[in-house]
Formats: sequence, structure tokens, C-alpha cells
Amino acid sequence: MVHSQQLSIHFPGKLVFANGVLPQLATDIIALHPTKILLVTIEPLIEKLQVFINQMHQENISVIIHTGINQEPSFQDFISLMEFVAPQNPDIIIGIGGGSVLDIAKLVAAQLGNEQQLKDYVGIGLLKGRAKKLVCIPTTAGTGSEVSPNAILVDNYDNQKKGIISPYLLPDMVYVDPTLTLSVPPAITAATGLDALTHCLEAYTNKFAHPFIDMYAIEGIRLIAANIVAAVKDGNNLEARSNIAMGSLLGGFCLGPVNTAGVHALSYPLGSMFHLSHGLSNALLLPYVMQYNLQADPQKYAQVAIALGCEKGATDLITAVLGVEKVKELIANCGIPARLHELGVTKASIPEMAAAAMKIQRLLKNNPRLIEEKDAIAIFESAF
Repeated sequence: MVHSQQLSIHFPGKLVFANGVLPQLATDIIALHPTKILLVTIEPLIEKLQVFINQMHQENISVIIHTGINQEPSFQDFISLMEFVAPQNPDIIIGIGGGSVLDIAKLVAAQLGNEQQLKDYVGIGLLKGRAKKLVCIPTTAGTGSEVSPNAILVDNYDNQKKGIISPYLLPDMVYVDPTLTLSVPPAITAATGLDALTHCLEAYTNKFAHPFIDMYAIEGIRLIAANIVAAVKDGNNLEARSNIAMGSLLGGFCLGPVNTAGVHALSYPLGSMFHLSHGLSNALLLPYVMQYNLQADPQKYAQVAIALGCEKGATDLITAVLGVEKVKELIANCGIPARLHELGVTKASIPEMAAAAMKIQRLLKNNPRLIEEKDAIAIFESAF
């Protein structure tokens, strides 16, 4: 069968995946002959980056350090960071951290020397270019931001998450070093890993799924499902960490061409209204959205179940149901709460959350089964 749907995928200019890759980063940056670089990171990583910073200083490259992004960034966080960075006009932007750090680094690189303002390019395909070199190094295995054309910010005006999606947000260089994830605490390992699993799962079962992306998605599901519990229970298990990092990377490749669907759309209000982390919000909803979607494509959900490690049942639907149970089991074994009420979400807030989720049509349109407001209410209630 010839697949008629257009596929458009953008890869970073250079991708290096290896344990202990930071020394190579220094070599590659020096080869670009910058005079000034901006390092967007978090305070706990500065010690790990000290050798790199010293190498830059030895080459007379000045290093501006920003460590102010400690949660999902807002429009105001971005504006404040630009006020700090713009007068210094660095040549290269390097993001080293989790998804929030990488997202904001991507946007800083796009905004410097750009006549457009943030409000001009919120949405899909509105950014007109990027003048600055961009390098991304993830230190969590979850968002896949290092290889996705997406950046997400919270709009301070309405508290809604807004997406900026553009091929100009793809980095010039990406370094994935699983050793950088060894110090990530169990709860964050679990939430970010389940976020990556959700990326792969929602891309594979997506209404606009594509065979080229299915390869990444199904392998990502397999790698994450087989390793996440081991990574959570023993953070120093480098094999498990490496496999989760690869699964997260594969999930990131899925985000541009296919993107996510109902789980992500319904998870946004949990972040904006109850300040639950993105990965945790996805984990709480994943099995319940899967259950809702099964009837739309039992065959695909059966293939998901097998990738998750389930045995093949008598029918696709039976196999698919085993997949839902397997996801619940993974969540429980990772020590993540199973129900919304365990995290302070109130039953009275469900109609408001459902109404807010309906605004995320850019993702809801991808869901294999139509989700209307009444359906969103039912899913939230089943997850409560």
C-alpha cells in the first residue's frame, strides 16, 4: 500500500548518542569559534559542567550562565530571560537540562536577532527563521525536546499551555548522554519516562500515524516498557538508563510529523489548574484514555500491548485490554499515584478541566476516537 499522507520530518543537524559525550561537545563548540555562548541550565548541573566551562574560558570564549528555569516556563519567564540575554548577544545557545530548559533555550535561539515577537509565532509554522546556533543536551529522559520542533510555554494571561511548533526550533547539534540521567530522582525518572512512553504510544495509535514514524514509536514503547521499572528502582542501572534515553529520543522524533493526542490534551488542565508536572499528568490519564480509544483501533492497540510485553490474546481486543492493564502495572511499579484524587484534584473541578481540554484541538484532532466534552468528563471521572 502506498501511504498517501504527506510526511514532513526534520532532524537536528548532528546527533550524538553515547555515554560520557560532554568532552565532544567542547571540541565541537570550539571548532565554531564563538566569542560568547549562553548556557541555559539548572543550578545542580553547574558542577558537572565546570570542566566544559573551564575549557571555554581557556579558549577565550565567554560563558553566560542562566539557571532560572526550574519549572514549566511561562511567557513571562521567556520575556525576562530575553531582557537578560539580548544585550549580551551570544553566538551560540546551549540548553542542558530537562524539557523546560531545552524548550526555553530553543526559543531564545530563535528570538535573538529576530524582528518577530513571541506573540507572532505562537502556533504552528509561524516562526520565520533562526539566526543563532542552537545545541541541546537532555539530562532527563522524557520530553524528547532535543529532537522535536516543539516548545511549550504557559500563557500568563489565561494560564493555558501554548505551543510554538516550527522546524526552526530543531537544534544544530544534539548530544544525548545517558550518564547525565543517573542522578535524576526516582519520582522524576518515573514521570518523565512515562511521558516518553505516552509520546510513542500516542504517535503509534494516532489518527495521522505514518509507517515511517511507527518504526520509532513501537521501538520506543518496547524500550521504555522493558526498562522503566529498573531505572526507577536502581538509578545507577546504566543499561536501563540508556534504553530509556533512547526511547525518549525516539518519542521526540514522533512529535514533529505526527504529534500526540487525547492524553496530552486532557493532561494540560492538570498542569495549569493543579500544577502537576507534565509527565505525571500524562501517566495519570494514559490508561483511561487508552481504554476509551480501544474500540477505535483494536489492532493497533493490540500491537502496542505486545510491544509493552504482553502475550497475544485470542482477539485483538483482548490483547489490547491486556495492554491497558500492563500500563497500569508499570505505573504502580514505578510508585506513581494511580488516581487523580490522590494528588488533590477535586471532583468538582472535572467539568472545568474538560472545558479547558476542549481548547486543545490541535491535539484532540489526532485522537483515534472523537473526544467531546462529555467524553472528557467521563475519562476524568474514570481516572478520579
